[in-house]
Amino acid sequence: MSDKGLTFKEMCAKFDVTPRTLRYYEYLELLSPEKEGRSRFYGPKEQARMTLILRGRRFGFALEDIRQWLLIYENEGTEAQMREWVALADRQLIELADQQKQLDDTITELQTLRDETDKSLG
Repeated sequence: MSDKGLTFKEMCAKFDVTPRTLRYYEYLELLSPEKEGRSRFYGPKEQARMTLILRGRRFGFALEDIRQWLLIYENEGTEAQMREWVALADRQLIELADQQKQLDDTITELQTLRDETDKSLG
């Protein structure tokens, strides 16, 4: 790692993302690395943002929601960002609970059909 931060390749390795993913996050303005010629350097701020982006993706948030949430910090500060985080999390928890119910229903239906089929085989 240089004093300027992680290189493009180091950033991909550290966060286990493809170069295409990293370029896409830059295209969407989720990340803004320092540029020196054709080289990019990701300092502590960009690394922290990447951690938040990946966490948000793991929780199922859309990239645009993550981008807007990150912008709140830039424009309004930590407290506003935390309030928005709570609102986003509340909406996502409802969505995930609905998905879990649908998955539970599907598992129950498949198990029932599997058991009925197995029973009919004798």
